[in-house]
Amino acid sequence: MLARSLLQRRMRHRTLASVPALWASFPCPRSELRLDLVLASGQSFRWREQSPAHWSGVLADQVWTLTQTEEHLYCTVYRGDKGRVGRPTLEELKAVRQYFQLDVSLAQLYHHWSSVDPHFQEVAQKFQGVRLLQQDPIECLFSFICSSNNNIARITGMVERLCQTFGPRLLQLDDVTYHGFPTLQALAGPQVEAQLRKLGLGYRARYVSASARAILEERGGLPWLQQLRKAPYEEAHKALCTLPGVGTKTSPRLCPWTSMCGRSLNVTTAGTPPPPRVRAPRPTRNWVLFSADLRQPHRAQEPPAKRRKRCPGPEG
Repeated sequence: MLARSLLQRRMRHRTLASVPALWASFPCPRSELRLDLVLASGQSFRWREQSPAHWSGVLADQVWTLTQTEEHLYCTVYRGDKGRVGRPTLEELKAVRQYFQLDVSLAQLYHHWSSVDPHFQEVAQKFQGVRLLQQDPIECLFSFICSSNNNIARITGMVERLCQTFGPRLLQLDDVTYHGFPTLQALAGPQVEAQLRKLGLGYRARYVSASARAILEERGGLPWLQQLRKAPYEEAHKALCTLPGVGTKTSPRLCPWTSMCGRSLNVTTAGTPPPPRVRAPRPTRNWVLFSADLRQPHRAQEPPAKRRKRCPGPEG
């Protein structure tokens, strides 16, 4: 009876207060990670604040809810209709740590960046805990393609419809159905472009299907994307720009995006990231500045074109 009761609970979004026995935690102060800044800053588009300060989304093909206190990060995982009910295992928690790259100390990086960039020093006081995500390379790439000349709200809708249509169904919590991100094979089908256009992706539909086919048929599939994590930045950037929809014409300004081995991609979004303030920029440092920029109300209401005019191009 207890197991059946827990199974029924498992199909609802949990909060730390409602089912504390199913949560695991580890030390992680807010100065090292702010969930509200990182998960809503336009790096990933698949996390939702389903309850106050509780963020639910898909990570490593599992559905998670995350929350935090001043000193700890709390995690609970939903394992599907037939999965074992229980707290996250050490191996599952390892995926969370890798996703947020928690082996990197932000305190040391913030100190260094503040010493070389007065603007960063001013912003950093209010925007601690901003770090790059280490996303699955397929999700990272195709979310980027959807972001072309777009804003965060519309990108979120596009990515969600992409996953609902082509991704595997994982489970349902309350009235929300979660899907994994589509595979390259699923996105390379002959009817994909037409379906994506019906889903509202517009001209990006062709780029999605063409890039998936190019990676599978010409570049060796997923291993090609994975090896770019270890490649020098210029080499990885050049390789990615050979894909349809990832050329420099669709992102006229270099700016930090999400982590593929701690490096950056280019994107023009409705919250246009600020240009590097000094030479030899670090992707994480510029994402802190972008997160601060997104939180300015007058900036959030401006149309994309006006914001792009206000922001100069990259240095050097």
